[in-house]
Amino acid sequence: MPNLVESLKTMTTIVEDTGDIAAIADFSPQDATTNPSLIYKAAQMPAYEKYVADAIQYSKKASGDGADAFISKLFVDFGCEILKHIPGRVSTEVDAHLSFDTEGTVAKAHEIIGLYRDADIGPERVLIKIASTWEGIRAAEQLEREGIHCNLTLLFSFAQAVACAEAGVTLISPFVGRIYDWYKEEQGGEEIALEDDPGVKSVTKIYNYYKHFDYATQVMGASFRKVGQITELAGCDLLTISPELLHEMQETEGELKQRLSTESAKKESLDKVSLDEKAFRWMHNQDAMAVDKLADGIRRFAADTVKLKEYAQQSVAQIA
Repeated sequence: MPNLVESLKTMTTIVEDTGDIAAIADFSPQDATTNPSLIYKAAQMPAYEKYVADAIQYSKKASGDGADAFISKLFVDFGCEILKHIPGRVSTEVDAHLSFDTEGTVAKAHEIIGLYRDADIGPERVLIKIASTWEGIRAAEQLEREGIHCNLTLLFSFAQAVACAEAGVTLISPFVGRIYDWYKEEQGGEEIALEDDPGVKSVTKIYNYYKHFDYATQVMGASFRKVGQITELAGCDLLTISPELLHEMQETEGELKQRLSTESAKKESLDKVSLDEKAFRWMHNQDAMAVDKLADGIRRFAADTVKLKEYAQQSVAQIA
């Protein structure tokens, strides 16, 4: 009998969420994602000192903010190494401080893609990871027209999902676990039964909407707290999973039932939604969980970037 990872791979593309390249080799995922906190943790491991040294040298030659240049180079160096171990794509994140800056996001994406090109990696193997604000979605829309593919992250509301699909983005990452956390806290900390899990329900609703109306944007469930949330979304386009949960699934035998499919989505009775900026902001605002978690997520990713910048400044100072 196959283990749960093997079974899931027959119906869903598995993406590993890590900055630890050694962990990627253990599970052979199709794609991989990173974020500032994962890269910060990995950069302090002795095995990855060469990437830090390379980023320091790059930052010394770069014009402008040396710490910012260090981070961009470090992210791309990790991305390039990850791509040696997977057949698909790596997601590389734009600084969360640019979450409300369309032009700044586009410029940073161009810089990241330029660094990948310098390393002989084409844009077809990279997803630019951007927060799902109105400004971030507009930046992604422009980048997609240029052939630069995007992963819209920190996605919590149906309004965000609709706007991303209408913008033609390649991929969205709805955060199952963070949605679950919010509702669990609202209920006084009590565990929520799997059949009532609000994070799983959110991804299911988005998936069915996309497939029902033939949107090309792919759905990648993310931020899982437990294996059950993953197995309830078997059949989703992609699922990005931590090494810890992948290991647990690898140690568990079982055949998974496909929960999501285009065929079942087509049978749903759904109304199509179209959103301009005003309608988007109002619809998103009506979802208290999404408003809280988007703001919190941006703050957290921005704080992780600040830690990386401080680490960059210290690293450069030690070498100078």
